[in-house]
Amino acid sequence: MTYRSSLLLACLLMSTAALDVAAQQPAATTAAAPASVLDQRRMQPISGDARVGAGKAAVCAACHGAQGVAVAPNFPNLAGQSASYLYAQLKEFHDGQRSDPVMTGQAAALSDGDMRDLASYYASLAPKPAGQADASSRGAQLYLTGDPAQGIPPCQGCHGPAGLGPQPHPSSAPQPPWATFPHLRGQSGLYLTKELGDFKHGMRGGSSNAKVMHGVAQTLSDDDVQALSAYLSSW
Repeated sequence: MTYRSSLLLACLLMSTAALDVAAQQPAATTAAAPASVLDQRRMQPISGDARVGAGKAAVCAACHGAQGVAVAPNFPNLAGQSASYLYAQLKEFHDGQRSDPVMTGQAAALSDGDMRDLASYYASLAPKPAGQADASSRGAQLYLTGDPAQGIPPCQGCHGPAGLGPQPHPSSAPQPPWATFPHLRGQSGLYLTKELGDFKHGMRGGSSNAKVMHGVAQTLSDDDVQALSAYLSSW
């Protein structure tokens, strides 16, 4: 088994274990039932009409930019993300597995076809141009090799060695289980720091991917979070 295959297998095992633990937790009888966890491990390939999606993206551009590159550092870049990832995030906002003061309301009005078209549109756009990251930095070490002494796995095991996310071959078959992990390269440090903090503190937990990230983020110190965010934002 190759090193990369071992990393992917570890991610899948973590995801399965997290979902099994969640399933065994007794449901509260006095509170409203939370949205079920979205299992992203067996998603079908996402298809939509990118041209139609472009016509639906005017509101999105106010935050995410006319070409999918965010207008402010607290918003993520969408250009070049996989359609599978983008659809999964819209689905989480729409169905209540993920919450945001702006996106929850925006996604609530979208049909399944709208989400597929928008995901296909942003996936068709060119990603933000690459920068010049410090390959000798702590952030580069954590991303590419992790820190075994601290129990930190390498981020590239799921997010790809170039930071561009997984690159599964187009197919009508179910996507590989890691197909919904995002492209991180070039995202702003502010956005990445917030998302890692949300994972670490359990504020994002509505999907199988989020369950994986809970465990990973728990291994990171505040300095590690800052180092990773700085590296990825400059890359």
